Amino acid sequence: GEPKMKRLLKSVVLDKGIKESIVGDVKDFLRRRPWYADRGIPYRRGYLLHGPPGSGKTSFIHALAGELDYSVAMVNLSEIGVTDDKLAFLLAKLPERTLLLLEDIDAAFVNRTPRGADGYSGPTVTHSGLLNALDGLTAGEDRIAFLTTNHPERLDAALTRPGRVDLHVRIGEATRYQATQMWDNFYGEVDADGAGRARFLRRLDELRLFEPGHQTSAAAIQGL
Repeated sequence: GEPKMKRLLKSVVLDKGIKESIVGDVKDFLRRRPWYADRGIPYRRGYLLHGPPGSGKTSFIHALAGELDYSVAMVNLSEIGVTDDKLAFLLAKLPERTLLLLEDIDAAFVNRTPRGADGYSGPTVTHSGLLNALDGLTAGEDRIAFLTTNHPERLDAALTRPGRVDLHVRIGEATRYQATQMWDNFYGEVDADGAGRARFLRRLDELRLFEPGHQTSAAAIQGL
């Protein structure tokens, strides 16, 4: 596809410490290729980002790729023609300096399409095919994979076990910290004394948007 502009990592606001933790883990992994080779361990690392829609999972991956000067390879497991063999081939031939992204992994095996005249009624990738493509005998190495989901409870334990997914991170609803950082990103240069930020946060408190049961997404606050 057409190249997209890099997104600055600082433009993606996650809750305190989450972004730094993932970036630090990825950069540590990238420094340890010889360590993996010396011990005969496949040089792969997998991340599962889970949380509600609009929390910033995909935006973060986009920004991380820019920070690392990597590309992003997205594979749609529900696409017609993506078979187990084709998926295994794609993942084994991943370009260098590329993050693998499998979005909404919980929905990959849900049949949402009525059977059509061509007989197609849903995805053709099987669960076992995905597992083998991720870390089977023919799986490629030198790979950083990100899986995202809004419903981690729907995922099979075989998919999320260590070796396939090494780090589970919840990116949740918007917090006061995120709202503060977003305000400063957008209006810091015209709100030098912080009076506007204080009014903004006070209004969000009145709406109870940081309380359980009343929370909203970071995307909604950014849109506002």
